[in-house]
Amino acid sequence: MEKEEWKEKLTEEEYQVLREKGTEAPFSGRYYDEKAAGMYRCKGCGAELFSSETKFDSGTGWPSFTEPSNIQNIELREDISQGMRRTEVLCRKCGGHLGHVFDDGPNGKSRYCINSVCLDLQKE
Repeated sequence: MEKEEWKEKLTEEEYQVLREKGTEAPFSGRYYDEKAAGMYRCKGCGAELFSSETKFDSGTGWPSFTEPSNIQNIELREDISQGMRRTEVLCRKCGGHLGHVFDDGPNGKSRYCINSVCLDLQKE
């Protein structure tokens, strides 16, 4: 999809985060405190990303998950922006920036820290 098509499909905030690698403010997104069961899908293309079964409260203000529901739909890349070394999480299907993954999740698992604006919850 071309830049203008993305701008028509997404809100300004969704575009800023998904296509321009922005970050929503902590505790501002609609899913950081969501408790409903279901599947979190990519807001850009609908790809299945994370199950509510792996969601946990990290206290960071963003939805956090211990693992993707389908690793084939996730791409990880080194991110050295903003003077930090992190691992960026992208949607493999549409290339949308989702957030970052860290190694400080519960019980030695990962913490996929994902922007709410990049997600669409399909409730069970």
